[in-house]
Amino acid sequence: MSAATTGDSKAPAAPANPRSRVITASLIGTTIEFYDFYVYATAAVLVFPTLFFPSANPTTSLLASFATFGAAMVARPIGAMVFGHFGDRYGRKATLVASLLTMGIATFLIGVLPTFDTIGWWAALLLLILRLGQGFALGGEWSGAALVATENAPTGKRAWYGTFPQLGAPLGFIIANGLFLLINAMLPHPENPALQSEAFVAWGWRIPFLFSAVMVIVGLWVRLRLVESTSFQKNADSGKLKKSPLAEVFRFHWKNLILGTFIMLATYVLFYLMTNFTLTFGTRASSVEVAQKAAEAAGKPFDPSTFYPGGGFGYVDFVLMLIIGVVFFGIFTLVSGPLADRFGRRKTLIVITLLIIGFGFLFEPMLGTDKGLTQAFLIIGFTLMGATFGPMGALLPELFPTNVRYSGSAISYNVSSILGAAVAPLIALQLWQAADGSPFLVGMYLVAMGVLTLIALLLSRETKDINIDN
Repeated sequence: MSAATTGDSKAPAAPANPRSRVITASLIGTTIEFYDFYVYATAAVLVFPTLFFPSANPTTSLLASFATFGAAMVARPIGAMVFGHFGDRYGRKATLVASLLTMGIATFLIGVLPTFDTIGWWAALLLLILRLGQGFALGGEWSGAALVATENAPTGKRAWYGTFPQLGAPLGFIIANGLFLLINAMLPHPENPALQSEAFVAWGWRIPFLFSAVMVIVGLWVRLRLVESTSFQKNADSGKLKKSPLAEVFRFHWKNLILGTFIMLATYVLFYLMTNFTLTFGTRASSVEVAQKAAEAAGKPFDPSTFYPGGGFGYVDFVLMLIIGVVFFGIFTLVSGPLADRFGRRKTLIVITLLIIGFGFLFEPMLGTDKGLTQAFLIIGFTLMGATFGPMGALLPELFPTNVRYSGSAISYNVSSILGAAVAPLIALQLWQAADGSPFLVGMYLVAMGVLTLIALLLSRETKDINIDN
């Protein structure tokens, strides 16, 4: 395969960075990046539809809010190409610092953005621009963090080390949603705890965006202490770095770009169905009557012809259910690394993808108004999410040689975000509506994406034993 040859004739040199520094730097950056993303995702469901995209039809407002959420995915491959070029050309450290700063600035500015009532549709446009900035930054973040982990990993433990940047996703989710829950508890609705208070809608939602500045400062302090990995430094010293890594990866490694993109596809679709779609479904009223009463209590217009039912859970209750599920996400992210190191990335992911395909058939019987079944559904889904997400931190970088590894892994990861995550919330919303409130078709969508990932895995080769320094 094009990534490298197998085998190491010499004992590996001591890593350039201590283990604790590698783990902390790869973990804290992705935790901050995913925190910023989840903060936006939560606000996109709770407050952005009314604050930035007001409409007489709540579904139209929600679709517009989801469209800006998905727009960031389009910016991610652009960020992957830009940050990937600099990461392969000049080094991982400076690129990682730049991506973290870009993400932090964009998120902070969202926290001070005027709403539609203040500046009209300019508010929606500015929100879209800052959302694109978030996506641009995340396009370069994940790959760099994965490379810091895997290029500094001991022999035989690359997948284990590669799970630490992946662990940033569940940690970021828990911190972001935990903060929203805390603010909601401090600013409760006077009559209905399932609704957001006027203070929360007016200014409370801004706090998580502003808080990201504190997290970014901590992340920068950790990352500025890194030195370049031995793999990159060897290539730099031997003159193997490419003037145009982007052209190199498209010309000579296009097959692995395609395989990497589709290997990641089911992971992305599952990821956004479990976080974004389930929050929307779970907090939607369970009947027309309940929805109409809630609209009347809030003094908002209601059109029964555009309504389709959901789980009927309160926001606080459902987020707590999500957080329980995400704990399993984090546990199985870590568990999957040693499994992938022992049995191989390909074999491990084939088994997990088959389980994801089977999980798609559980949407209809388990995701609904029954709290016990819905909680079990969330635990199963997030367990599979951790199991499939963990090995990606090693697999995607291993598909490419050192001098194009940042570009190749970043492009695969982020093009998959367009095919999977960018459209997943919108497709799921339409399928949910088409099925009159049933999540069955949403599950079938996951099944179809799982089949595409399974095909890509069957066409790929095992990367467990490659020499990462080549």
